[in-house]
Amino acid sequence: MGRQDSDEAYVLDLCDEVLAERGERQRRFDWLVGDPSPSGRRARLPVDSCWPGHGLVVEYREIQHDRPVTFFDKPEALYDARREALIPANGLELLVIRPADLAADSRGRLLRVREADLAVLRRLLATAEHRLTTDEDRVVAVFRRWLISRGWTAVLPTDHHTDIEAVRDGRRIVGEAKGRTKEPGVDADIAYGQLLRRMTDTSETTRYALVVPTSGLRAARRVPVAVRHVLRIDVYEVTDTDGVRPAAD
Repeated sequence: MGRQDSDEAYVLDLCDEVLAERGERQRRFDWLVGDPSPSGRRARLPVDSCWPGHGLVVEYREIQHDRPVTFFDKPEALYDARREALIPANGLELLVIRPADLAADSRGRLLRVREADLAVLRRLLATAEHRLTTDEDRVVAVFRRWLISRGWTAVLPTDHHTDIEAVRDGRRIVGEAKGRTKEPGVDADIAYGQLLRRMTDTSETTRYALVVPTSGLRAARRVPVAVRHVLRIDVYEVTDTDGVRPAAD
């Protein structure tokens, strides 16, 4: 059976259908690598599929990943754990799907009961995409997806208090986000202060982002454009419909 006919391909095709978007199969990231080879080279590890616009990675783990089968003990089990640690740390949601989640026989082979499997995947994918508890969580998630869709790679922040940090082509964005609150002016002032504390890199290739909902845009723009320009701070608006717009000066 070829990869295109495998259970993995079947599951990922259903995920594409639910998300209304074709995922990037076997996507590799610079921050997800295997152990060094005898030559010292570290190959980038693939993920089963990634939907950058959704900030989502799906791994389909066949039954051997969860059983002590010698061939899969190492390095595959180690690499599964590495994916589970590094994918969320780099700003992507990880959803692991197993045969037991769907209609499968005792050997872990999928029965391919399409409508039943689709219903399960709709629930799992909805849960993965909406693990948000505050509006600030929403703003961060939307902005992260927007960056990734434009070729940026979300990375583990240098300062663990930073809401979002991303790199692309030698450039870096360090972002602070705020959600909808009763005091948008106070929140904007706090966010500017937080960004000032993050300014440990004097390189012109690093810029700082203040990311706010539409309700906070006016307060965020109270700092004069000339001052924001000197400080390399850009303001971004996250709309109520989860769009992102760089604020016009």
